[in-house]
Amino acid sequence: MTKKNIALVMGGFSGEHDVSINSGCQVYENLDHQKYNVYKIVVERSGWYWLANDGEHRAVNRDNFTVEGVDRFDLAFIIIHGNPGENGVLQGYFDMLGIPYTTCGFYTSALTFNKGYCNPVVRSFGVVSLAKSKLLYGNQPIDADAILRELSLPVFVKPAAGGSSVATTKVKRPEDLMPAIQEALTEDSEVLVEEFIQGREFDCGVLRTKERKYIFPITEIIPTGGHEFFDYAAKYDGFSNEVTPAEVDKAISDQIQEVSSKLYDLLDCRGIVRFDYIYDTQKQELFFLEVNTIPGQSAESIVPKQARAMGISTKELYEMVIQACL
Repeated sequence: MTKKNIALVMGGFSGEHDVSINSGCQVYENLDHQKYNVYKIVVERSGWYWLANDGEHRAVNRDNFTVEGVDRFDLAFIIIHGNPGENGVLQGYFDMLGIPYTTCGFYTSALTFNKGYCNPVVRSFGVVSLAKSKLLYGNQPIDADAILRELSLPVFVKPAAGGSSVATTKVKRPEDLMPAIQEALTEDSEVLVEEFIQGREFDCGVLRTKERKYIFPITEIIPTGGHEFFDYAAKYDGFSNEVTPAEVDKAISDQIQEVSSKLYDLLDCRGIVRFDYIYDTQKQELFFLEVNTIPGQSAESIVPKQARAMGISTKELYEMVIQACL
C-alpha cells in the first residue's frame, strides 16, 4: 500500500506560535508513521519551510504547496492556532489547491475566529446564553465612558480574533479599561469587551467521523495560584486544575454536551472542535464563551484528555481525524 503524504502544518503569525509548535510535535509523535509520510511544515512570516528530520530547513513551494520529493500532499493536518491557520486563510489557500485539510472550512473558520462576529450568530441560534459585549475597532475613536454606560464592571477585554487568552485582561476599575484595550490592540485590530459572568468554566470537545459524532466528556477548568481566570499562564504554566470528566451534576454535563453537539452542526464544523462555557451557578444558566476550531494538542491540552477519558488513545484520535478527511 502506498503511504499517504501528510503535511503537518504548524507555527503561524500570532502569539500562539510556540503553542502551535508544541501541539504539532505532539501530533507528529502520535501519527502512524508506518501508514503515512509526515512532513513538519512550519509557517512563519519570514517564510515557510519543511523542518526535516535532520533538523534542516528546506524550502516549501507556496505556488503549489510542495517540497523536495513530494509532488502533492494527500492531506494538510493544520495545527496552527490563530492566524493564518484558524481564521480561514490557510483553508482558502488549500481549497484553491484542492488539498483536503483536517479543520473546519474557510467560512466557519473565519466566522468563529472573530468572537465579535461569532457571538451574534450563536445568539441567533437560541440554544445558549451569551454575556453582554461590545466590539471595538482600533481605527475608530474609543470612548471608555460610553462603554461603561453600556456594560457593567468587571469586564473581560480580549482581542476579537485570538486565542490562548493572549492579551486578555479582567478589568475591575474604570481607569484600567483603556490600558486593557490598548494591550488587546497589540494583538488584533478589533477588541471585544464582555461582561464578566461569575461561575464555573467548562469545555467540551466534539469530532465527527464518517461513522458517528463523538461528544467528549466535559472538562472543568479551575484556575489556581492566584489566577482569576484561565489565562495564558493558567493554560500552559500549570496554574490550573483541569478535571476530566468534570465533577458536576449530570443534568449540567448533559446540557453542555447537547449544546456543543448542536453548535457543531449549526456552525457547520469539521474536525476536532472545542466549545468553552461559563455556568452561572446562581442563575443556573449556561453561557457560551467561544469556539476553538483548532484546539491545543500538546501534552497539557484538554481535548486529548477528554478523548482518553472516553477510551480513545491520542493515536486513535488523530487517526480518526485523518480518516474523516481522506
